[in-house]
Amino acid sequence: MRYFVRLVLFLSVFSMGSARAEAPRVDMLIYCGITMIRPMTEIARAFEQREAVKITLAQGGSEDLYQSLKRSRVGDLYLPGEPTYRSKYLGEGLLGEVATVGYNQLALVVKKGNPRQVKSDPKELLRSDLTVIIGNAESGSVGKETRDVLEAVGLYQKVLDAALYLAPDSRVLSNAMRKGEADVILNWRATAFFPDNVAVVDVVDLNSRLAKPQALLLNMLTFSRNKDMAHRFMAFTAGAEGQAIFRKWGFLDNQALSR
Repeated sequence: MRYFVRLVLFLSVFSMGSARAEAPRVDMLIYCGITMIRPMTEIARAFEQREAVKITLAQGGSEDLYQSLKRSRVGDLYLPGEPTYRSKYLGEGLLGEVATVGYNQLALVVKKGNPRQVKSDPKELLRSDLTVIIGNAESGSVGKETRDVLEAVGLYQKVLDAALYLAPDSRVLSNAMRKGEADVILNWRATAFFPDNVAVVDVVDLNSRLAKPQALLLNMLTFSRNKDMAHRFMAFTAGAEGQAIFRKWGFLDNQALSR
């Protein structure tokens, strides 16, 4: 009888383990702004090791991503590069619960060693001896933040007229620096610390009262078919392990402004 009970318990445990192993995999789609794609890819792979989920990351400019998810009504989460994309579109009913997962901050980015001696002043973008490239405010978060910062000091139209061209996103801005197309750009600060950029660029920080840290808001999409898994991913990203990954890639974590 004792042997029979042990056998029944063993079979029950085995059955439960098999059921877990055979649980259907969830497929999730996350719309992620270009600047955050590296930490978010690392976080997604770590999360996949813990859950029965496969995560696909759609990357692009924050505005372009929103318009894509709006048209398709497919996906689970949206992470734009700055918070006004939430306030701007919240009334459309597609953005639901939210978690702060870090902060972006705009900075001047120059060639390694700052050979042109660019100062911590947005007026430097008007120097006639500098080639300047900035982001396009109509396609990505870095362009939107550039416009906001420069409009605050009355320089946006002048810098727009002086710029060599407008880049659609932070990646194209970084590529321009690596190719030697620009002497200075306005870009998200964290990009200067990415492995492919750190050897060729330096950061010239702007006054934080002007270039304020911008919250990175991970938005649940109201049409998500995987809300429970998406909730768990949001908690993981905003938690200790996810925040350590954001810091590793040069971002301010979600506790930075409370310290």
